[in-house]
Amino acid sequence: MYYTCSLIVRSFNEEKHIGRLLEGIKKQTLYSETEVILVDSGSTDNTVKIALEHGAKVISIKPEEFSFGRALNKGCEMAAGKYLLFASAHVYPVYTDWIKKMIQPFDNKNIALVYGKQIGNEITKYSESQIFKKWFPDDSNYNQDHPFCNNANAVVRKELWLNQQYDETLTGLEDLDWARKIEQKGHVIAYEADAPIVHVHEESISKIKNRYMREAIALKKIFPKQHMSLLDFARLYVANTFSDFVHARHDGVLFKNVSEIIRFRYMQFWGTYKGFKHGEVNTRLRQRFYYPNGLRKSSTEERENAEKIVYLKGNHAG
Repeated sequence: MYYTCSLIVRSFNEEKHIGRLLEGIKKQTLYSETEVILVDSGSTDNTVKIALEHGAKVISIKPEEFSFGRALNKGCEMAAGKYLLFASAHVYPVYTDWIKKMIQPFDNKNIALVYGKQIGNEITKYSESQIFKKWFPDDSNYNQDHPFCNNANAVVRKELWLNQQYDETLTGLEDLDWARKIEQKGHVIAYEADAPIVHVHEESISKIKNRYMREAIALKKIFPKQHMSLLDFARLYVANTFSDFVHARHDGVLFKNVSEIIRFRYMQFWGTYKGFKHGEVNTRLRQRFYYPNGLRKSSTEERENAEKIVYLKGNHAG
């Protein structure tokens, strides 16, 4: 059967969140033109059961066979859609036209990949919300001049994936690696600010460090000249912590977030340093990945003439 879009979701023990994502998919204006494929890497909870109840196709891989790129490639192989849409299992769309907005930029034949806006919710750590604002600004960009993107909310042309699959050896950043290679072939990366999803991160402090460490390992493999010195660690940690303090004070939430900001930013940059080891960060991507927000308030305005999805509070499992 032909579909306009195939949604591919990677999962491992996501019963708390997967139902809300699938509920949001069913409310999409392009739902009838979309198939849902779950690539599960050995969940022991009800993740697979919930996905099947919502009509998703399920692919199972062994945990020891998992990599981010391999899971995506497995899902893409099964996909029947013209466009391959990727979403983390712990995200959910804000508006009913999310899928429509994500594929709309492909009217430009040169665009190979579109990635959408990400925001946090009430449990998002303050520093994480600042990262979202830095990485996913309020204005769209249909001709981005660098390969930054994020597969928690991204879509690619299947015809291009057939000729260039995801690197299955990377410990992360398979999205950036794919985007870099496709740009080198003359294609364009687009950012769509009007297709937001809520990205729910519920990580312990140690998992935050591990996330940034594996991403730094991957970034160094993609860009072998990338490095970070101990001085870079200290400078970036202090700069981002100070920036968070300024923004939190402006938002009136500094007192309750001081400890969390200090711990988050320390683990973020200590993990990054451990991944990079020694040297200097010297590519222009460092500004998007590591530098703090400008010292001004960033806001996300709700879209006019767009229908928001109303989720039942607490009904995470569907």
